[in-house]
Amino acid sequence: MTNQLRFWVGALALSAIAYGAPKTYDLVVWNAAKAGDVQVDPGEYKVKIEGANAVFTSTQTGKSFTVPVKVDSAEKKYSQTEILSTKKGETEQINAIEFGGSKTELEFGQ
Repeated sequence: MTNQLRFWVGALALSAIAYGAPKTYDLVVWNAAKAGDVQVDPGEYKVKIEGANAVFTSTQTGKSFTVPVKVDSAEKKYSQTEILSTKKGETEQINAIEFGGSKTELEFGQ
């Protein structure tokens, strides 16, 4: 096998691995809120979608938590990241997150 062929086979294998890897999104939460039954403190997060779950990892502390979600895909990309929420008593409840630059929306159950 020539070196050039080995290079292309390796590049193809790496791209297949990267394509199959879960997508990660950046998110800033400005106010304390609940996503499903989980309390989300203000801060910066990396959000990774793994099947029917979203894994939030704080960029400040490195702590992670998992929340069940429904993943939807819009017809066109969202222009900006937006957290859609409602106030329930004293608690802010996250209903959905639309990730800017993607067609991905996460919906949270209560």
